Amino acid sequence: QVQLVESGGGLVQAGGSLRLSCAASGRTFSACTVGWFRQAPGKDHTFVAAIISIGSRTDYADSVKGRFTISRDDPENTVYLQMSSLKPDDTAVYYCAADCDYSANYYYTAASTYDYWGQGTQVTVSS
Repeated sequence: QVQLVESGGGLVQAGGSLRLSCAASGRTFSACTVGWFRQAPGKDHTFVAAIISIGSRTDYADSVKGRFTISRDDPENTVYLQMSSLKPDDTAVYYCAADCDYSANYYYTAASTYDYWGQGTQVTVSS
């Protein structure tokens, strides 16, 4: 069992930056693939970024490439999402998710892959 807690959301002007944190408890995070998803009102969870357990490879949605960076701090059992050059379209509730099965290394863009989810943190970008 893995418990996830996100923090770091808030209100920021367009062009600004935020860093989201996802702290895990219950098992070693480094053995799991961790993804960030976002959900705008009336829409489904949308893949944002992932850090894959094997080799800590990272991947991003096209809409955030070059602006967002996902990283992990294994001793702290925490994954971060550094968001820069934020746009109003980035406004959403952001969720971190984790899955520790081998298949998550390949299907990490699908929300259905993940067994564990945090409660979400609101990010609002004003124009």
